[in-house]
Amino acid sequence: MATLCTPRLLLVATRTRRELVYVEHLTLHNFRSYPALELEIPAGPVAFVGRNGQGKTNVVEAIDYLAHLGSHRVASDAPLVKSGSDQAIVRAAVIKEGRRAVLEVEINPGRANRAKINRASLPRAREIIGLLRTVVFSPEDLALVKGDPSERRRFVDDLLVLLSPRYAGTRSDYERVLKQRNSLLKTARMTGRSVLDTLSVWDANLATLGTEMITRRIELVEQLRPLVATAYSAVARGAREEDADIAYKSTVPEPTEEGFMAQIEARRRDELDRGITLVGPHRDDVVLSLGDLPVKGYASHGESWSFALALRLAAYDVLRADGDDPILILDDVFAELDSTRRDHLAKLVATAEQVLVTAAVGDDVPELLAGARFEVAGGEVTRV
Repeated sequence: MATLCTPRLLLVATRTRRELVYVEHLTLHNFRSYPALELEIPAGPVAFVGRNGQGKTNVVEAIDYLAHLGSHRVASDAPLVKSGSDQAIVRAAVIKEGRRAVLEVEINPGRANRAKINRASLPRAREIIGLLRTVVFSPEDLALVKGDPSERRRFVDDLLVLLSPRYAGTRSDYERVLKQRNSLLKTARMTGRSVLDTLSVWDANLATLGTEMITRRIELVEQLRPLVATAYSAVARGAREEDADIAYKSTVPEPTEEGFMAQIEARRRDELDRGITLVGPHRDDVVLSLGDLPVKGYASHGESWSFALALRLAAYDVLRADGDDPILILDDVFAELDSTRRDHLAKLVATAEQVLVTAAVGDDVPELLAGARFEVAGGEVTRV
């Protein structure tokens, strides 16, 4: 991962010469409300305007899905497939470094998804992750601040996958080991049978994978800290850089395999009694603070929203420092902001190579982002 030496927003820094990276064309088959859609999309700011429920968010959600193989709105793939269909296809032509690549994902709820690059099938769908990178701002981002630790863990892990796609494998392997270990602990709890010999194998695997995850998360949180502070002072009225802070809180105080194994031994009796794994990155949290108080439970709605925006801005800056600009998606964000904060956010993101905005009302889109505009109504997307 790139090292960020100064706590300043790269969004407003002087741009270096880079090749444009943007989605040029989007094809959807049975994705959400669209039985079929063919859409040419230009670089720069693009707005999708339409009343709620008309399908504007579905368009940008499809693009984000190609980056993460997951939705920012729902936890499973089933809602992404149009009612009455058993499969959806998302295909995008991406321009990068002057070349055109076609990325495609076949979404098969209940079965393995499939992915292709330039019509050539990939061995595993997750190998497409990282070829297109996105950062999404949406009302659901309040869950980063007000929700369970799982929301913040997902934020960090998703960002790590975009920075280093092999992390997806580590994450998947850890979840598999955790599932097997929990099953073993549950069996021991129900039957009273000793499983210590078998458990030791899963302990070692859990420690190896878990230590790697925790180490990578800690490194990323340290990168994000100064950027979150700067971003928060930029989007929150009257805020200072020292107001906002983030820190990683782990169930493993010493993030080494030895330290991990020591914690497992210390919690062995509790784990056998409860039948679940109590140590590891699946139990960790990212603590968000304003001054001396945690954001969750103490911050106002405006402060919480500003902190959520700051997290996304910081994520954008980390990705941009690591390579080309990610696609920036602002999903129904401006309706939450007053005109001053709306214009200020627009200034921060206006230099991005492609900004996709959704809004129920055209006047909510700031003038700085008044590029190409599409009207979305009745399942039709029309450029105006």
